[in-house]
Parts: sequence; C-alpha cells; structure tokens
Amino acid sequence: MKKLCIGPGTADDFFAQGRRIARAADRGEPIAETFSVAFEDPEDLLQLLTGARIEVFRTVKAEPASVTVIARRLHRDRSAVKRDVDVLRDAGLVVVENMPNAGRGAREIVRATAAHVELHARIV
Repeated sequence: MKKLCIGPGTADDFFAQGRRIARAADRGEPIAETFSVAFEDPEDLLQLLTGARIEVFRTVKAEPASVTVIARRLHRDRSAVKRDVDVLRDAGLVVVENMPNAGRGAREIVRATAAHVELHARIV
C-alpha cells in the first residue's frame, strides 16, 4: 500500500468513498492504493496515536523488525512495545508477518502498512 490516511470520518463518509471507488472502477480508472482509518471523535484518534505508538510506527516504517528489536531500538520494555504493536495492528497501521528464522523456526516481523501517512484533523 502506498498511502495511509488517518482522520475524521463517519459511516456516511465511508460509504461515499466506496461509491467513488466503485464509479472509478466502472469507468476503468486505476484505483489509488490508499487505506483510510477514520474516527468520528478526535479523542479516539488521540488514544490511538500516543507518542510512544508514533515512535513504534516510525521505527518499523524506517526498518521492519521484531518486537524485541523494536523495544531495543526504542529503549522500552518489550511487553509495552508488544501492546503498542497490537493496537497499531488492530487499527491497520502495521502488519505482523511470520518470517523464517534460520535454525530457529519462525519469527514475527512488524511492518508499516503504507509508505506515506497523512493525518487529518477536524474538531467541530
């Protein structure tokens, strides 16, 4: 995915976006590789994007890594980083992939879901 948009939105906004994409597909136009995370309440967005979670996201965007390596890079407790990764994964900002680990089975690698992130805010 190329772009991730995070910002305000409602169910009506979601369905309007779906209709725009469907019309573009019907016309044979290319569909932009964009993923949106919308929040009706700005407080929900602030609960998701804490300073610590933004640092986790920046770290894996720069270089995908295991939770242990991320924790080491950020000088944080592994269990706290794991909780942050789980929240970011549930919101769609990161993915956790199983990768082969030579001689040790497999390991989980955390990757950002997009190369570019846009953050929009609207307080009404």
